[in-house]
Amino acid sequence: MPSSQAMQVPDSPEWFSRASSVLGHVRKVNEDSFLDACEQGLWVVADGMGGHSRGDRASQEIIAQLQNFTINPADSRADLESLMKRLELANTFCRNEVVGEVMGSTVALLYVNGTEGFVMWAGDSRVYRYRDEELQQLTDDHSLVQELHRLGELTADEAETHPSSNVITRAVGVSDDLDVQVRQVALKPGDRFLLCSDGLFKDVLNSEMQTNMGLPSMEHALDSMVHLALKRGGTDNITAIVVQLSSEFGQNSEQSLTSE
Repeated sequence: MPSSQAMQVPDSPEWFSRASSVLGHVRKVNEDSFLDACEQGLWVVADGMGGHSRGDRASQEIIAQLQNFTINPADSRADLESLMKRLELANTFCRNEVVGEVMGSTVALLYVNGTEGFVMWAGDSRVYRYRDEELQQLTDDHSLVQELHRLGELTADEAETHPSSNVITRAVGVSDDLDVQVRQVALKPGDRFLLCSDGLFKDVLNSEMQTNMGLPSMEHALDSMVHLALKRGGTDNITAIVVQLSSEFGQNSEQSLTSE
């Protein structure tokens, strides 16, 4: 993908979105890729694994598999199966493309069908929901430090600054059996969602993301967060998508589809 990109696609009457991906100030290649597809009710961020073989190609393959997805308004569960199969195809491609090396990428996606919403992810790219002036992380990082934190061996602050914070435990392309987590999420009129690679949240505090996600304009919210990450060094590629549900949107209960 180019070093700086913002994309707009036709908005649904019920949701709107804006996306941006920038190279940053340090990396020579943007290994992030994204899909901003309002007409499909699908938004995706993929972050190619730096230090491995062709991380940019891995993230691009994920998007290539998902961009032809067609929503079935009558069957969200069938759509989830379709999305999973497409991710598995990307995983197989990455496994077959290189020999003796790893070609991998994280993935985080938001899928909306009618009044149902789902997030799917592997790795440490994240999905957040902004509601009632509060920002909630909907995904759990699949990372070594997060596992240690869950086991009580690291505090939250220690996990944030741990030298192995970039070691992830799940991703597309790292093993023959792809392990993707799926969660159904509640939707309310006016909800905003943020999908992002770690290049954003490692340099922008949660409190700062919360403040910016509350700005009236989606474009301003997106640009402000990306600018802040760049101002603080831009040490990684930065990709983010802001999704806005309209005030007419319906509601749905939240539940987990897979064991945690």
